[in-house]
Amino acid sequence: MTSPRVSRSLVLAAALALGAPPRARAQQPAAPAAPSPAPPAAPESAAAALPFRDPRLPLAERAADLVGRLTLEEKVAQLMHAAPAIPRLGIPAYDWWSEALHGVARAGIATVFPQSIGLGATWDSALVHRVAAVISTEARAKYAQAQGEGRRGTYEGLTFWSPNINIFRDPRWGRGMETYGEDPFLTGELAVAFVRGMQGDDPRYLKVVATPKHFAVHSGPEPLRHGFDAVVDRRDLLETYLPAFEAAVRPGGGGAWSVMCAYNAVNGPPACADTLLLEHYLRREWGFRGYVVSDCDAVDDIRSGHHAAPDEATAAAMALAAGTDLDCGDAYRSLVDAVHRGLVSEAAVDTALTRLVLARLRLGMFDPPALVPYASIPADDNDTPAHRALALEATRESVVLLKNAGGILPLRPGLRRVAVIGPDAADVAVLLGNYHGTPAAPVTPLAGLRARLPGATIVYARGSVWAEGQPGSDSATAAALRDSAVAVARGADVAVLFLGLSPKLEGEEMDVHLPGFDGGDRTSLALPAPQEALLQAVVATGTPVVLVLLNGGALAVDWAAAHVPAIVEAWYPGQAAGTAIADVLFGDYDPAGRLPVTFYRSVSQLPPFTDYAMAGRTYRYFRGDVLYPFGYGLSYARFRYRDLRVPRSVRAGAPVPVSVAVENAGSRAGDEVVELYVTIPGARVPVPIRSLEGFTRVSLKPGERRRVRFTLQPRQLSVIDAAMRRVEEPGTIEISVGGEQPDQRVRAPTTEVLRARFVVTGEPVPLPD
Repeated sequence: MTSPRVSRSLVLAAALALGAPPRARAQQPAAPAAPSPAPPAAPESAAAALPFRDPRLPLAERAADLVGRLTLEEKVAQLMHAAPAIPRLGIPAYDWWSEALHGVARAGIATVFPQSIGLGATWDSALVHRVAAVISTEARAKYAQAQGEGRRGTYEGLTFWSPNINIFRDPRWGRGMETYGEDPFLTGELAVAFVRGMQGDDPRYLKVVATPKHFAVHSGPEPLRHGFDAVVDRRDLLETYLPAFEAAVRPGGGGAWSVMCAYNAVNGPPACADTLLLEHYLRREWGFRGYVVSDCDAVDDIRSGHHAAPDEATAAAMALAAGTDLDCGDAYRSLVDAVHRGLVSEAAVDTALTRLVLARLRLGMFDPPALVPYASIPADDNDTPAHRALALEATRESVVLLKNAGGILPLRPGLRRVAVIGPDAADVAVLLGNYHGTPAAPVTPLAGLRARLPGATIVYARGSVWAEGQPGSDSATAAALRDSAVAVARGADVAVLFLGLSPKLEGEEMDVHLPGFDGGDRTSLALPAPQEALLQAVVATGTPVVLVLLNGGALAVDWAAAHVPAIVEAWYPGQAAGTAIADVLFGDYDPAGRLPVTFYRSVSQLPPFTDYAMAGRTYRYFRGDVLYPFGYGLSYARFRYRDLRVPRSVRAGAPVPVSVAVENAGSRAGDEVVELYVTIPGARVPVPIRSLEGFTRVSLKPGERRRVRFTLQPRQLSVIDAAMRRVEEPGTIEISVGGEQPDQRVRAPTTEVLRARFVVTGEPVPLPD
């Protein structure tokens, strides 16, 4: 072992740079003189009296005291996710790895909310905040139980590697289901809500730590991620790939205490060794004071995947020096060697460890439980009736009505016989997506319809497998499955088909290689062939058909859009799937979800998957014909917009107030998502076609009118100029406010869009990146 060699005064200086300034200077204990290689464990009473355990002292001094007591070997061991105990200081082991994208994951029974893409479809920041608050409550409950039982393993901590706020730039990406969609503003707003809900609002203690990931420019292909270089110009970096992370981590925004760096490289340097990302943007520009954790084994990938380092010690030194504080993996074991070889300093080790210690202090791990408000959350505050009710509410809000020809929906009461068909109708895994917990009582679509129609006959047929190449996709078995579905459909009043995808086919780096699927990603956007054949066969019976899609990203259901009267998008809807879908289908709940992604007509409309340039991608840059546009969604109610107010002119640098009157002109109560888009028609540099810059979800009774207000900040009207500087320039700005995008071939007849223009006057105003 190596004795402590860095003075506590230097460690304190580092801690003060990372945390709040001390309220009063406490005398620092003298550094121990040449401690023995293996110091004996201190008595419990002695360990409890050490300064780092004194809640009266400033956090920075406490962190400095703890770091200053450790040997180099002990410090390095604490920089890996499975941090061992330090018995001589009474510090227990801690595993930093826990997951909570849409519920506490991989840790037993928990409330399972809709997969993140479904939360994105709610367009409801307040709801996402409430969901995250419940997730963090259940996280604390589980932590209390684990601590009481002496368990300190993976998925049992308070540091959660969520949310995933990468931009879903290409629908082929299998992990796009984990994101909030393709738009940086929507993603950023929901990220702020999620992070705040997770971390709580106590001024001293964190409820849990949230970790926005994967920083940055990360969205497939999955099979290439360990060595892939995402090449992107600075304009796309600033306008698309970074804004959500900035919103999530800025102290005045989400205030996330942790960020996860990505597997891939960005314009050459591996992301976990990229000082431009981790130092310039994250810490200097955005004021981030938390810690950075690598994606799992991403530090080793610097050597083995990117071939940017000759050995593990060099890779570890590169990551640490760039600002990666915590290694999910064990490559940081080589940091002792790296320090001895002069590849990195022990001071850099201290800086990283200080950030980690500050996080544990803010979680209250070294304080008496009576002082930590979240420590009083009991172990049974998990999967409660209130939490289940919120899961149902979230799933209802996530449902998007894509088509409703002839008013087939809501389904009429008194149906006598309903055919429920499809491989997604009775499969629990399809409800859960990935990174999920275990629901105590999941409700499949089939179970939900049976519960909703106790007096009707519900007949079920699987009808097909998910994809070609799976067992049961041979011609004879496929025909038998399809014939059984056709038979039940023929005698039914209505056939409800549950088709789409499955987390068994799309997700994180999977060993799946089938027609349309490769390694977790998709190679086609079409409904898989066995399901397309099933759909067409059922429609041919003449029985009215409702198609419900369950999937993690856009599907090119062109034939269905032309031939099926009603189409509903339900994503991977969580534990309350069946109940929520039945509520929507029968009109007990008015659907108001909006698409957080573009539904293209074909994969042929997209640039190559490996091309990270935004040209030709997402609603902001794609100029072709789409099946269903970003922001689209129908309702059973009808909404009118009146009296759009915006100043005729405003000086550059000043905020712009916008307001509009929204009225429920229908006979049903319902929600409306009000969307505000900005276009800069005379820009002298490349700009998006339009950008979402405001949204809110409002509930209105029949005949009720409400004025909805937005404030556009100068940054939302700015451009990236030719010198790659952000600036608000004088000129004309166009805005649209309504229930969808303007100028779309596919229009929602249940909403409207109003437009206005105003002029920005004065001199150009430079703005921070």
